[in-house]
Amino acid sequence: MEVILADCVHHSLRQFMYRNAIFMCERLCSEFPSETNMQLLAGCFLHNNQAYAAYHILKGTQMAQSRYLFAISCFQMDLLHEAEAALCPPNEPGAEIPNGAAGHYLLGLIYRYTDRRRSAIQHFQQALSIDPLMWCAYEELCILGAAEDASSVFGEAAVLSIQKQYLHHRSENLQTLNDDLNSASARNNNSDDVRTRQLKHTQSNNLRDIPTNYQGTFNLGGAASQIVNGGSNISFYNTPSPVAAQNLQLSAIAPPPLCRNTQQNGSSINSLGADSCSRSTVNSIIQAPRRKFVDEGKLRKISGRLFSDSGPRRSSRLAGEAVANTNVNAANNGTTNSTKYLGGSKLNSITLRSMAVRKGQSFANENIDEGIQNEAFDDSCSNASLSVSSSSSSSGNRILEQGATKSVGGSLTNDAKIINGASEILGLLRILGEGYRLSCLFRCQDALDVYLKLPYKHYSTGWVLSQVGKVYFELVDYLEADRAFSLARHASPHNLEGMDVYSTVLYHLKEDMKLSYLAQELISTDRLAPQSWCAMGNCYSLQKDHETALKNFQRAVQLNPRFAYAHTLCGHEYVALEDFENGIQSYQSALRVDSRHYNSWYGLGMIYLRQEKLEFSEHHFRMAFQINPRSSVVMSYLGTSLHALKRSEDAMMMMEKAILADKKNPLPMYQKANILISLERFDEALQVLEELKEYAPRESSVYALMGKIYKRRYMHEKAMLNFGLALDLKPSAADVATIKAAIEKLHVPDDIEDNL
Repeated sequence: MEVILADCVHHSLRQFMYRNAIFMCERLCSEFPSETNMQLLAGCFLHNNQAYAAYHILKGTQMAQSRYLFAISCFQMDLLHEAEAALCPPNEPGAEIPNGAAGHYLLGLIYRYTDRRRSAIQHFQQALSIDPLMWCAYEELCILGAAEDASSVFGEAAVLSIQKQYLHHRSENLQTLNDDLNSASARNNNSDDVRTRQLKHTQSNNLRDIPTNYQGTFNLGGAASQIVNGGSNISFYNTPSPVAAQNLQLSAIAPPPLCRNTQQNGSSINSLGADSCSRSTVNSIIQAPRRKFVDEGKLRKISGRLFSDSGPRRSSRLAGEAVANTNVNAANNGTTNSTKYLGGSKLNSITLRSMAVRKGQSFANENIDEGIQNEAFDDSCSNASLSVSSSSSSSGNRILEQGATKSVGGSLTNDAKIINGASEILGLLRILGEGYRLSCLFRCQDALDVYLKLPYKHYSTGWVLSQVGKVYFELVDYLEADRAFSLARHASPHNLEGMDVYSTVLYHLKEDMKLSYLAQELISTDRLAPQSWCAMGNCYSLQKDHETALKNFQRAVQLNPRFAYAHTLCGHEYVALEDFENGIQSYQSALRVDSRHYNSWYGLGMIYLRQEKLEFSEHHFRMAFQINPRSSVVMSYLGTSLHALKRSEDAMMMMEKAILADKKNPLPMYQKANILISLERFDEALQVLEELKEYAPRESSVYALMGKIYKRRYMHEKAMLNFGLALDLKPSAADVATIKAAIEKLHVPDDIEDNL
């Protein structure tokens, strides 16, 4: 019953029928309460997203697998300290982490989210050393900025580790098979000895129990009664045993019919070995009262003719030949399950005997059709059955041994295939891992070059194209990012990976129609994904509806509190609403999830810059710069904060780096012109602005700044011309007021304007 229930639970889990699995597993635990069954029930609840149920079931358990499942449930419930205590019991400091690589990976996540970066890195590396194919551990190392070169992680050592794992599993399977062979041989020898003793004991009992009242018949119990009554519905495997014949009871009723008349529709009820002997035993007892009409001397002559020891009976001989043929066919065709997959279904000699019986039954039943009746019990029956059983047992063992030898030989040839397969997989992971590592280090161009080395069938997958889109986003190449994300959506419409970044790309491109369509598609695909609500929030933010956008971003945070980008987008909306206090809290929440999320460091720097907390601003911009030293935007604002701190030379150096990082970005060139103006290097500033007009011909602030320079150089006509161009480009309301004020004070000297 326990096996059936457990198999039903596993089958339901494989079919994703979680409610049925939970119900049947509760019955299993009620009938057979054990910690192993409780583990299975907790696993059912975890599959059904009911971590709280698994938590209460496994609380206080001690087995390694139970502690791992309990830690999983605690992690999903954000009970990180309890999860850590389950994996590393405080009273057992040297205890082994359960579940090997998976346990180390889970512990690494716990350490990461509790701000213990060094310990997290150590456990992620340990997980990779145990299982080189645990990609998620390498992914976490890349996010933490601590991943080694992919060629060293997925190199030759990883190939040897994979090969070692396969050889270890194979050796375990071979050991199991050898144990089965030894146990089968011992079982066969013991069963043969026991069968011999039982047959002889049964013979003496049968001869002793023959009644003197020939009018008696039998009340047979169990399988024997089914046989006498014809029992056409009995199974081939439920044949009577010799012991069952000892329990026959007699009653004073008319004698039963002949045995050959009890079979209906030609159904075969006898098996080889012990089963055929039990049939003979039952028949001999049934026919015993009829012997009173036969002289004992004639009976001995008949018995001598029918059961002579000079040779085996025809039915036994034919059955033995059938067994031999069966073994030959099995050896030639390789039909044994144990030779096909090591560790699969284990075939023993008893099973082989029952297989041989089913092939030899049509021959064994010919004795009834030819009128040979079992009217006496002779030792030849015992000899025949034992010889056939022995031959079947030995042939069964030979098949297992041949299958094991064949499997071992095949395993030797498969070793090369395993090494080649592992090398191919790790070669692919080297490219993917190196590209992902470089992108996490914001070496974007190098990452693109690595991704291009992938085969087309892998490059065209949704995950890779999303990573390419993120790389172009970091390069501020929004058009290429849009193209990559569009291809990713086409390749995997169901995949939401990176769609939050894609919505930000469309936001920067001001593609309101495409952004609205994307948000609707994502919501219809999965309303419980944070990416869907991030896209919806960006859609409202583009429409300047910051309050509604904030609600959508908060919904994304609610769905996944560990989604750092959703916290950052909340911070951006708070800043747009000039709620700086909540904005700071949102950015800090994002950094608690991912300390290398440079967008949050940048957001905090912007808030402190607007609040004129210049030292704080410079610190946070520098933190963002250390994480992403190739971002032109971060370098520009770091230079701006340095300039506000009167560190103009450092600011100029930073602006030069920003311009070299991205010549198409107008911000660092504009800030450089501002710094040059403060240093009264007007000619250099005008030269920078003239160059900037080529990149941003419709930027009103560029013309306004040029007008300011011409005003300070008393070139009023050119100043007026540039102020007018700036107004024509429809700047913001604040910029319009500033430009009009500058026009009104066009002829006022700068020193007097400063005093005013």
